[in-house]
Amino acid sequence: MIRRLSCSVFLIASVLSGSGELSNRRAPGFALPSPDYTHFYDLQDYRGKVVLIDFMSTTCPHCLLLSTTLEKVKQKYGDKVAILSVVLPPDNQDTVEKYKNVNHITVPIVCDQGQMTISYMQARPGMSHIDVPHLFVIDKQGTIRNDFPYSDKDKGVFEGPALFPEIDKLLK
Repeated sequence: MIRRLSCSVFLIASVLSGSGELSNRRAPGFALPSPDYTHFYDLQDYRGKVVLIDFMSTTCPHCLLLSTTLEKVKQKYGDKVAILSVVLPPDNQDTVEKYKNVNHITVPIVCDQGQMTISYMQARPGMSHIDVPHLFVIDKQGTIRNDFPYSDKDKGVFEGPALFPEIDKLLK
């Protein structure tokens, strides 16, 4: 039997997640700040690019695997692919800075208070947590083409090799 490992981030609202279940719809817009509020990241700024949005926690070991993979994506594709990682409380400026420094992460990490997460995860009453990491792959036209919650089935996406063909397909 395969045991699923995940980290939970508690939200005011609940969410439903599943591989691909949150795909094939327009990506919800957002404008979120960096942890120090010196820059805001707006989905509209990335029109015409493939966008990867990673919902994560700085204390999650699987999130670190994905962060490492996203660094490789950034190196391989440069500005053809935009990457944003999203954290929720209790993560804050201090935890994000420590995470980035200790793990040599250069991908922007933005802070959400729950509204963006709720819209991406299509929140529904009845559950009080989401599992992270959760990766959304958005095409150049702004449509969510795939989403991946961490699972044994999609482990290759989070550890790299399976993510690259996914991106290549959208860049053609």
